[in-house]
Amino acid sequence: METGRRASRCELSTIDTALLIAGALSAASYFDGIGGEEQEIRDLAEALYRRVDWVWALNGTTTLSNGWKPESGFLKYSWSKGYTEALILYVLALGSPTFPIGVGGYRDWTWTFERKTAYGIEYFYAGPLFIHQLSHIWIDFRGIRDDRNREIDFDYFENSRRATLVQRQYAIENPRGFAHYHQHGWGISASDGPGPAVRVIDGIRRKFYGYRARGAPFGPDDGTLAPWAVVASLPFAPEAVLETIRHAIGQLALRNKLGHGFDASINPTFPMPNGDAHGWVSPLRFGLNEGPIILMIENHLSGLPWKLFRQCPHIVRGLRRADFRGGWLDLS
Repeated sequence: METGRRASRCELSTIDTALLIAGALSAASYFDGIGGEEQEIRDLAEALYRRVDWVWALNGTTTLSNGWKPESGFLKYSWSKGYTEALILYVLALGSPTFPIGVGGYRDWTWTFERKTAYGIEYFYAGPLFIHQLSHIWIDFRGIRDDRNREIDFDYFENSRRATLVQRQYAIENPRGFAHYHQHGWGISASDGPGPAVRVIDGIRRKFYGYRARGAPFGPDDGTLAPWAVVASLPFAPEAVLETIRHAIGQLALRNKLGHGFDASINPTFPMPNGDAHGWVSPLRFGLNEGPIILMIENHLSGLPWKLFRQCPHIVRGLRRADFRGGWLDLS
């Protein structure tokens, strides 16, 4: 962060670019004073957004590529199939004042969203909780619907609420028999893990993963829980989340020992030589975990991040081009 240089051989990520731009546009909405410094913040945010060439990121198709590397060009994957965190990416690309993409790719993508039913709850399925959270940090999807929402008759906010409740019910049912899965022990997402490793525990052969996009109820799942993913679901199901937070802080003391929020992830099923009741605890810290915690708590308390984004004309334009209608959008 001191130099701005590329880290290792990482890709130029389209979704990470979208999250950066979302933060910049939120700051531009917040700093609305007449002073020179606040004007500079707005100018810089606008300049950053205008420079992003979303059309280039289509790579000659109608849907956005996942990313690009200077050594090999575009990645082989694109945001073209299945429900993902890319809602905010498409809204930004559709609303661009300089390089807007066509709406056809977005519509085609949304019709690949898979409807599944778990524990009597129907929703657009994605296993990891972060997929149901990241776009919602900034965009207030309550009461606004695109074509796909109108077909299924509920909005994406309701979809995230249902996904949250499915995760908790999965932990209550605990079909794989993992330790610490119960009403207050859930939160399965992309996270660090104790593997790769195989252990025989109480006569059961268990396979453990390293960093992986874990999901529920259809897996992959190796007993690793991500406390941050529970907190970031706070606006969707506050009663369930608050109970779990109280349990995590009061009884499990999952606060990071260095004072940086919660431990990134734990696996109580994975045995540790010291006999710690928590089992394996991640030694790492991820800003991508802590950021959603802070912003979603604020959305629950005051709705400020949502309010800031609703004030951005680019976002309103992107949502309308995606044919979102209803709710607050009809009043903008």
